[in-house]
This record gives sequence, structure tokens and C-alpha cells, in this order.
Amino acid sequence: METGIALLSEQGWSGLTARALAERAGANPGLIHYHFGGLPGLHAEIYRRAVELLVSPLIEELLGAGDERAALATIRGLLPYTTGDEPSSRLAVELISGAVRDPALGVVLRDELRQARMQVADRLSLLHPGWSPAQAIGTATLIVAAIDGLILHHLVDGELAVDEAMAVVERLLPEEEA
Repeated sequence: METGIALLSEQGWSGLTARALAERAGANPGLIHYHFGGLPGLHAEIYRRAVELLVSPLIEELLGAGDERAALATIRGLLPYTTGDEPSSRLAVELISGAVRDPALGVVLRDELRQARMQVADRLSLLHPGWSPAQAIGTATLIVAAIDGLILHHLVDGELAVDEAMAVVERLLPEEEA
């Protein structure tokens, strides 16, 4: 998986072949086909693992925040690191393009994003016991989509006004109780 992710970030989907992976990993290409059922299965597993590597740490940090203000501070602090190095940025772009181009990969990304939204909704339900499930899910959808959008915009424009955007969101939060 590590070798496949490295190939994907270096050469894109066109460079991620069973032969290239086997050559770099020092494995038999037939074993790769046997274990993954061919190139589509290999791509799906590498895709799943790459999404976990990029999305899971961010969601875990977000869920660990004590409240909404702490979550905003977490997002503000993590955003530069989500797009800070070339391999990660390239990998993120390849994951998005793969999901758009290949319906099977799109299903993997859809499922991972659904899981992330549900985790955020569950956390919001704990923070706000009076919220309906629909309100928690709707808010979680907006939060995850906003994070995705910020990451995408930051990939394109490293000088994105993240602090200004976070300040606007902070002003939308209810005042802290004394």
C-alpha cells in the first residue's frame, strides 16, 4: 500500500500499474492480481488507504476539540499542513480526479466522506443534546464541505485568507457563557 500511494503521488493514476508497483516493491505482478483481483481492485485499495491517510487525522483532530471554538482553532492550525508538501498535495489532487473519473473510486470517497460527516454529527449531538438528528447532520455536512473547500482553495492559492475566513465563522458562533 505504501508503495502504491507513493507511485500515485509521484506519477498519478496512469503510473500506478501492477507492473510498476511490483517492480518498485520487489513483488511478483501475478501476486498483486491474485490478492486484489486485478488493477481496479488494486486501485480501490490504494485509494481507500490514501483517503484514510489524508482525511482520518484531520477528522480525529477535529473530533478531539472541546467545542466549536476549539474546532475552529484546530482547522486554522491544521490547514497549512494539509497542503504543505508536494506529495500530499499531489495525492489529494489524484484522489479527487480519480473519484470523478472512476465511479468505483467515487464510491470509496463518498463512503469515507459519509463516515466523516456522521462522526462530526455524532460529536455535535453530544455538544448540543437539544439538536435534532437532521440539524446535527446538516451542520456536519456544512462543516466537512467547508473544510474540503478550504483545502481545495488552499491547494490552488497558498496565500488564501484562512484567518479572515475563520474569524467570520467565529463571529457566527454564540457568545461564550461566563
